[in-house]
Amino acid sequence: MDLDLEEQDLEEHLREAFQDKLRLLLHAELRAARGRTVPARDAATLMPSTRVLLKRREVAEVEQELQSQREEFRQRMERLAQRREQLARREEELRDVALKFDAFLKAVAARRERRAGEERAWAVALGAEAARLHRELEGLLQHRERLARRLRSLRRFGDYLRDALASMGQFQDVPAMLAHFGVLAEARAALAQEAEAGQERLAQGRARLQRYQEEMSTELLSTNNELAQLHTRLQAARQDVLQWESCWARVQSTATQKTLLLGQIKLAVLNLFQLSTAWLRIPMDVALEDTEAQLDMLLLCLRDLTDICAISRHPLRHRGARLSWSQE
Repeated sequence: MDLDLEEQDLEEHLREAFQDKLRLLLHAELRAARGRTVPARDAATLMPSTRVLLKRREVAEVEQELQSQREEFRQRMERLAQRREQLARREEELRDVALKFDAFLKAVAARRERRAGEERAWAVALGAEAARLHRELEGLLQHRERLARRLRSLRRFGDYLRDALASMGQFQDVPAMLAHFGVLAEARAALAQEAEAGQERLAQGRARLQRYQEEMSTELLSTNNELAQLHTRLQAARQDVLQWESCWARVQSTATQKTLLLGQIKLAVLNLFQLSTAWLRIPMDVALEDTEAQLDMLLLCLRDLTDICAISRHPLRHRGARLSWSQE
């Protein structure tokens, strides 16, 4: 629908341009006819059929120009349609990349939440372990109290212990000796238990570290792959930019050549116009920049020269015309 509307607008524009062109040509011809020195002889020289041919030729030239403009507009619309298709494909690719990047961000957030949950669970486990150790310490204190009561109940062994204390000479009294050996035994047991718990926690930490390293390796590999794909697309985009820049350079070069050719044509038309007007002694009432008017004047001069040649070939048939030409 848009293409049809644009084509209709172009046809109306070209029709208006054609009408303006014909109007300008008619005004130029009227001004040229008014500026002549001998209007009666010019009207006799330029026959109505010649004027009709001139008008038909001008109409054909304008129609040819309109056809070229239509062809240029059609090519431009085809290029625009191709460009729209390319932009649609590029937009689809960018949408896929955006979706993949959103999925990647969601996966990273999920991994972070899972890692935070594991850390919270580990903190809860540490708290539970501390509570267990505290309960165990309370149990050990209670056990020590029971041992103390048992010691008091075993006073018959006091002499033996005092003899041992005297023989050792290292402690002040028997309770100190027993407490020292009890503390050593409890400390040894506690150290053994803590070492076992530490080994278990170390094994768990190593397992978590290994899982984390594997996840990070996988994530880093995926990120590198996506980065390589994006780099490849960037290189392709740069290649497209270089191709379009080279195409633009060719277009500019072609436009420059056409401009030079147009200048050469205008210069040639001006030279021919000056030579013909100087040779036929016609006043130059046409501006130097008006190439179309110069071409019209050249065409009229060529028609006049053609008539002069025809009169010179058939003098009897054109005696009256020869007299007029000789007088002129």
